[in-house]
Amino acid sequence: MRATGILPAPEWQISRWFNTPQPLSIAVLKGKVIVLHSFQMLCPGCVIHGLPQTQKIANLFDENDVAVIGLHTVFEHHNVMTPEALEAFIHEYRYTFPIGVDQPDGKQGLPYTMRTYNMQGTPSLVLIDHQGYIRKHSFGRDEDMQVGAEIALLVHEAKVDKQSGNVTHSVSEENSHKGCDEDKCSI
Repeated sequence: MRATGILPAPEWQISRWFNTPQPLSIAVLKGKVIVLHSFQMLCPGCVIHGLPQTQKIANLFDENDVAVIGLHTVFEHHNVMTPEALEAFIHEYRYTFPIGVDQPDGKQGLPYTMRTYNMQGTPSLVLIDHQGYIRKHSFGRDEDMQVGAEIALLVHEAKVDKQSGNVTHSVSEENSHKGCDEDKCSI
């Protein structure tokens, strides 16, 4: 039984991938819980909190159950946050999870995936269940323990669903104000 308000996750529009031998998509990853972390390498909240948390998730959860995906979604400082700079950034910080570069719209506006997901800025965290539905969409800093518990619940639901066909859904979304601070940069 599906709760109302659950939306299917739109496919990402990625111009380039890092840390993966092939392009990834929601369709390819169906059956796994997907942790999508949207970031910019010049966003203080991303560098201090979001990206380290994402790497911890990638290290902690079994890759057979959870796919961790970084989404470099640049909505400001386009000239300095190039894929080449991102490649050096990934290497310097030793991020091991797959990272896609959100397809720019060509007009220096919001990248496609960011716009499609109605992200308010960076960092943004989207949890997608094993059936491809958005279960959490948050903006700003999320507490490690809370995110870990939410991912564990989705993994458990996936395992139960495989055995019995029963799944329950919950949705959470957080809103914040515009500007940059230690935790986030909003549009």
